[in-house]
Amino acid sequence: MWRSVLRAAGAVLLWCASAVGGAHANTEADPVGMHPSLIRLGQPGEVNLNGQAVYWLDAGGTLPVQEVAATADRLPWLLRRRDSQGTVHGGALWIMFDAMVPAGERWYLEVSAPFHEYVQLFYRDDSARWVTQEAGISSSVAEWAVPGRLPTFRLATGEARPVRYWLRVQDDRSDFVAPVTLLREDAMHQAREREQFVFGAYFGLALLVAAAALANGLAFRDRAFLAFALYIVLLAAGQLGRAGIGAQHIWPHWQVWNETLLALWPGAATAAGLWFVKVVTEPARLSRALDLGVWALIAGLLGATAVHVAAGSWTSLALVLMLTGLSLVAALSMVVWGWLDGRDRHLRLFALGFVPVVVLALFPLARSFGLLPTNLITRFGLFFGTALELPILYYALNLRLMARREADLRAGALSRTDALTGLPHRQAMIERLDSSLARARGQRQHCALLGVRISNLDGIAEEFGRESAEKALVVAASHLRRAMVDFDMAARVGEREFAVLLEAPVTPEVVTSRAQQVVAAGLRQIEALPQALTLKFHVTAALLPVPELDGEGTLRWVIDGLDQMNQEVRKLIRPLNF
Repeated sequence: MWRSVLRAAGAVLLWCASAVGGAHANTEADPVGMHPSLIRLGQPGEVNLNGQAVYWLDAGGTLPVQEVAATADRLPWLLRRRDSQGTVHGGALWIMFDAMVPAGERWYLEVSAPFHEYVQLFYRDDSARWVTQEAGISSSVAEWAVPGRLPTFRLATGEARPVRYWLRVQDDRSDFVAPVTLLREDAMHQAREREQFVFGAYFGLALLVAAAALANGLAFRDRAFLAFALYIVLLAAGQLGRAGIGAQHIWPHWQVWNETLLALWPGAATAAGLWFVKVVTEPARLSRALDLGVWALIAGLLGATAVHVAAGSWTSLALVLMLTGLSLVAALSMVVWGWLDGRDRHLRLFALGFVPVVVLALFPLARSFGLLPTNLITRFGLFFGTALELPILYYALNLRLMARREADLRAGALSRTDALTGLPHRQAMIERLDSSLARARGQRQHCALLGVRISNLDGIAEEFGRESAEKALVVAASHLRRAMVDFDMAARVGEREFAVLLEAPVTPEVVTSRAQQVVAAGLRQIEALPQALTLKFHVTAALLPVPELDGEGTLRWVIDGLDQMNQEVRKLIRPLNF
């Protein structure tokens, strides 16, 4: 199996190497002064500019469109072959293309990256005047040329004639990696409807899982669920900003809020995710140094994110990205180390939960390097991976919570339960009696208490041994459980004594019938006991409450009544007060 895995990994690496080689081959410069070919729009309704437009980087980022247009023949234009044009910060990227829109149709240019600072489209109208349209996070979506999730611009309409367009992108914090597409109006609306469906499903799922995680965290005081809820909230908030959904639908006029959320991504979400993994894996029990290192990494990531929010430079972003990479390594180390340690069997499921994100995030990354074309998976791979990750992690947290609650309940029950029979012990019966007596007095009804003793237990131990005597106690406990109904309670209150509380309302006839049921049950032969061995029960019965007796006094009174029953007398049931 491992050989197959290694062969597959080798094949993937070989493909990546060949693809990288091809990608580098595609980046060779074209002749200086190159002009784009004319794009005749019509059918199909969607045209990608790759291979049909040229680009040039203005290193200073100060040239106006008039000067770029005037000196276009002397500028070193390169053919745009893929979605990535590399580094933009500190300058301005110019993309030039020629297109002719059919008469009577409306076409748009769409830049599939909503997080760049300035995106502008220029062209000359019929009167040779410059038409300028603007978008980008430097202004609110409501002020864009065509408000929406992505920077979108109208192409020239009217008579069918060739028009030269100049797209300018300026951003000091990120590279330009985005499809630039020409869309007919109907195709654009269809594409946006599909995207809105995908985003609606994704963010609806994220909101649902976050709310459920928060509710579980608060209800059960579980830090892992609370950390998971914080991770989802910060992750979804960052993705709302990066995808342009927040600026389009939630805060179209809150430009400062949009810029802040974009600056918080991915540092804040990564810090929350690292804390979530730390809470789940508990690295302190594995290595004190690893635990301190994770805390230091979280603090450093938050500090770098705060600097990036304030400065907003490429240097601060590079620092955040570097610490994000280290955080991913640390999270993976904690999960693998905890898995190998073997103390938490649920870590395997947690590790499985991160697999979809790791795998599907490779597709957008490959698109960024020009290894894969733009499609649904390469554009939204991270969203699909996260949509698969969240339910798996939530399910793993639920299993972990149930296992821990079960362990806590068992530990709590052991302190109030008889280890041999599994019944509550004497103190638990006294506490229950106190509450039952108070309720019976308040409602002016009767409850009852049965005292039960295995009168032949000593004889069983002498004849069949101590092990058989212990089995007899376990069998007696099972008989008493079957005799209970509704909210009744049975408890072991002595070495061979038990008590059965019959909750109100009861009558003397009911109490007598239940006592007879207990005696008859003991006389039945059970396979767990030696052949021909039966249990001989002595039972006392009392109607409660009795004036001036609390729970402890009532239990003592009922058990003391068993001492007054003669072993040789055939009467096995003794009513105490009826």
